[in-house]
Amino acid sequence: MNSIPGNVEGNEELAAFYTILHTASIWSVYQPIVSLKDGTVFGYEALTRGPEQSGFRSPLKLFRMAEQEGKLYELDKLAREKAIRGCRNLSADQKIFINIPASVILEPDFTPGQTMRLLRECGLNPTNVVLEITERTSVENFEMAKRVLEHYRKQGYQIAIDDAGAGYSSLEAIAELQPDYIKIDRSLTEQIHTSRVKEYIVETFVTFATKMNISLIAEGIERLEDLDKLMRMGVHYVQGYLLGRPDKALLVPDADIHQFIQKLSDSMARSPYQKNIGDLAAHTGCFKMGTPISEVSLYLRHHEAEQGIVVVDSSNKPVGLMMREKLFQELSGQYGIALFWSKPVEQLMDNRPLILDEHTSLERASKLAMAREMRRLYDLVIITREGKLQGTASVRSILEHITHMQMEAARVSNPLTGLPGNREIQREIRTKWSSSLPFAVIYADLDHFKWYNDHFGFQQGDEVIQYTASVLRQTLQQYGTREDFIGHIGGDDFIALTCVSEPEQLCKEIVARFESGIDRFYHGKEIRYVLDREGRAVEQNGVTLSISLIICTEREGFMPEALARTAAELKSKAKALKGNAVCVERLDRLLHAKGQR
Repeated sequence: MNSIPGNVEGNEELAAFYTILHTASIWSVYQPIVSLKDGTVFGYEALTRGPEQSGFRSPLKLFRMAEQEGKLYELDKLAREKAIRGCRNLSADQKIFINIPASVILEPDFTPGQTMRLLRECGLNPTNVVLEITERTSVENFEMAKRVLEHYRKQGYQIAIDDAGAGYSSLEAIAELQPDYIKIDRSLTEQIHTSRVKEYIVETFVTFATKMNISLIAEGIERLEDLDKLMRMGVHYVQGYLLGRPDKALLVPDADIHQFIQKLSDSMARSPYQKNIGDLAAHTGCFKMGTPISEVSLYLRHHEAEQGIVVVDSSNKPVGLMMREKLFQELSGQYGIALFWSKPVEQLMDNRPLILDEHTSLERASKLAMAREMRRLYDLVIITREGKLQGTASVRSILEHITHMQMEAARVSNPLTGLPGNREIQREIRTKWSSSLPFAVIYADLDHFKWYNDHFGFQQGDEVIQYTASVLRQTLQQYGTREDFIGHIGGDDFIALTCVSEPEQLCKEIVARFESGIDRFYHGKEIRYVLDREGRAVEQNGVTLSISLIICTEREGFMPEALARTAAELKSKAKALKGNAVCVERLDRLLHAKGQR
């Protein structure tokens, strides 16, 4: 390590910096990165800390001074060494994310050999390491950076881009370096459950990452609501104080967080009328990297029913796809055999095929497959289980199953409104109930609808039903959350399940929208009286909407069946109120009062 230079006399801050560098008095803390599949720790990010009383405890200040003094590579090398030595207890299948300033990549001394020796000394492998390119400095020479990182990749290291969405340079780095992981900046994830704009931006990242076979890590997670939202959106991993603060030890999340993720994963189990892409996985020939193209060609000639083969690495993870038609097209050229026959399959394979986890919904898989560029549109979709090859699905099989699913969905939906019927309503109630997050039930039905049908006819009555459904749809689409659900119980009865923070305000908006448009269904007639079910005249300005709102926050110890009883009782109270009305109750208060379970 370099000695302290003589020109720092009188500059205490500079002297402190060189003392830290000379004495190697930095240390690493580790923050868990958690999988949203099962709540287990996928890996840890190593974060550098300086001495407590030095003024350089903050890594930002420390690295800024190193850059200013031309000592960035020396400090980074020291930080890398401390990070690796401090995680000897890392499991074989876990990752350590090591921050690398972008400019360090271009240093001549930045080579895999030094890191490899240190890893072996600590009982680790390159496959345990993810090099996380940070945004302290931008990459000035992408071509050189790509060559350097490709050398690392061939050794088994992976690459991550930090702070995606925080600036243009991170997006440029993603496009140029094509990382294995993208870390979404906390500015996009904080309070995402309340921001549709942030939701749409992250949704774009999810779609892009799926197409490019890149894993997403959401940073800065501190709230259960944000965790829930990101999990439902399809983000792969999360990191933040909610999961664990940085520590010298390799900590795991609290048991309740682990249980929350597992519980939510179970509650997101698909509808019996839906499928995941894993249900379509068919056996496909696979070959290891380095296999001669001649061997692949002979295999496909002897297996005429197979559209292509998958290329895998030594751990059976897919790295490429070779479609039959494209291979034979290349070989049929004038010099095709001479050029490629003895070359490894990597020379001709598509190294960016569509690779999907088996739990990806078939609907989403269909959208991603059909969004590919024309030359890849009908290529096989590769399916993985825990990252390893499970099989493939053809575009034809995906579209056939989508058609069947749509027919099944239509069969169980209300034919008038197209909204899900009672089976799906019950399933959604169970799903929401099993989650620990608060939700609310909106039970809506029309008052004096029988009078309207008798007076204006059933066809006009159907239009009022459709209008009510559209009011619910539009209001929840504008003010609700991604996880909200609307169902049609039958007749003039509807139900909605919502996770908004102010459900009473949402109900008032529904009533206001209904009231603003219902008059057009009277075709200019002034309504002062209606007939009730016994045929008695009631002073009323026509059809009104009654809403029973049940807020389900505390429900431990209660059964979901209690919800139906409570909704029915509250419905009677709401209908007793004159005009458009909202009746609100908390489930726990109602059930405790009645002693029901």
